[in-house]
Amino acid sequence: MRDSVATRHRVSCPSMKSSPESSALRARAVWVWRYAYRAPLLVWHLLVHLPITLLLIALGRGGWLSHAMVRWWSGGLLRVFGLRVRREGAPLPGGTLFVANHVSWVDIVVLHSQHMMGFIAKSEIRRWPLVGWITTHAETLFLERGNGDSLGRVMAEMVRRLRAGRAVAAFPEGGTRDGHALGPFHARIFATAVEANAPVQPVALCYGSKCEAQTIIAFAPRESFPANFLRLLGEPSRPVRVCFTMPIDPGRHDGRRGIAEAARAQVLAAMQAG
Repeated sequence: MRDSVATRHRVSCPSMKSSPESSALRARAVWVWRYAYRAPLLVWHLLVHLPITLLLIALGRGGWLSHAMVRWWSGGLLRVFGLRVRREGAPLPGGTLFVANHVSWVDIVVLHSQHMMGFIAKSEIRRWPLVGWITTHAETLFLERGNGDSLGRVMAEMVRRLRAGRAVAAFPEGGTRDGHALGPFHARIFATAVEANAPVQPVALCYGSKCEAQTIIAFAPRESFPANFLRLLGEPSRPVRVCFTMPIDPGRHDGRRGIAEAARAQVLAAMQAG
């Protein structure tokens, strides 16, 4: 009797496991829902908050008000994308060379939400929708990759800013990666800190719990900026850990190569500690 009852129960009750089709439908519904509430927030942030930000940046003329508005607007954009920033450590004030691992265009927004710093960015970013316009107004130094003269001009400007007590930032990996591993840090960019006698502060950027979302935030193979932007807009909310590690005194290391190796080691250790 028990066997017959159990048999009838198994026949009459549907399987508790979801089929691939139903799982895909649920995932699609959640994706649509995220776009439904994030897209209006993004439009508001662009059409209302951005003009206000640019106006106050112009009025601030590069002072504390300009810097505060860049941080405020960057933080707002991250909230639109569901990225919740948690900071560890504190950025050094004054003329500091900040260096970080490079995952995506989001890195610049994350760092700007914490501290005003003029980034070195590839010249193509100037033509990107939205981000290119914003970075142009955020003290960005644009580099034409493969152009030695352009690199020389950028590095000279970095030294000038560092000596004037202004922060600059660079991604020593030389470009974005797939998020699977931390690349080598190229040493040449650290020559600016040596010449200006300015401290170097490595920063670790970790997307998701224990950096498990690095590959999601990173550009997929042959993925354009607009495609990545729209994809990330529909991604689940997740934490972002920004770890400002111990500053490096360039005078205590064996030239720019020693600084590059020390900076990479600190970034790697901070990422693994997350």
